[in-house]
Amino acid sequence: MHIFYRLLLTLNSTLLIGVIFLIKEQEQIGFLTNYHRWVSYILFILIPVFLTGISLLLSRFLSSDSIEGTIKDVAQGNNAFLPSYLGYFFVAISIPRYETLIFVFLILFVFTYLSQTSYFNPLFLLWGYQFYYLTTENNVKIFLISKKTIRRTKGLSFPNLKRINDFTYIDKGDG
Repeated sequence: MHIFYRLLLTLNSTLLIGVIFLIKEQEQIGFLTNYHRWVSYILFILIPVFLTGISLLLSRFLSSDSIEGTIKDVAQGNNAFLPSYLGYFFVAISIPRYETLIFVFLILFVFTYLSQTSYFNPLFLLWGYQFYYLTTENNVKIFLISKKTIRRTKGLSFPNLKRINDFTYIDKGDG
């Protein structure tokens, strides 16, 4: 399940490059050619949003864990990955042909999967999730995906986590 889930997270986080390319090329979905292009564009965008929702639903099948004890530091992680995704948009806009898109997408997909940065997906923000870096009392840095708004470390605990890997968790507790 973990490999499938990681592949799905990687697909979700890299799929936007294809969406931007299709919009740049002014592509339309075949059965929607009688409608304005915007209808196809909205559907293109909804596909990765929907797949991100599926990945959030499937996260319940990951192994359970918790973070109890002292958390020394909390840092917002939302903005850390924004330059990468802006880079994806600029790459997508500059890709001239479909063949190039396929190769660029595959290269990005493989590197994203292997680097384990696939857990940051800006579409999680649409689902109400935020990204945080937590530093535990043992100086272990953890990447947390949560609906909670975290502003301080005092009394902070996460009893209902799902483990994506040893350093990445998704909080399934109340937001």
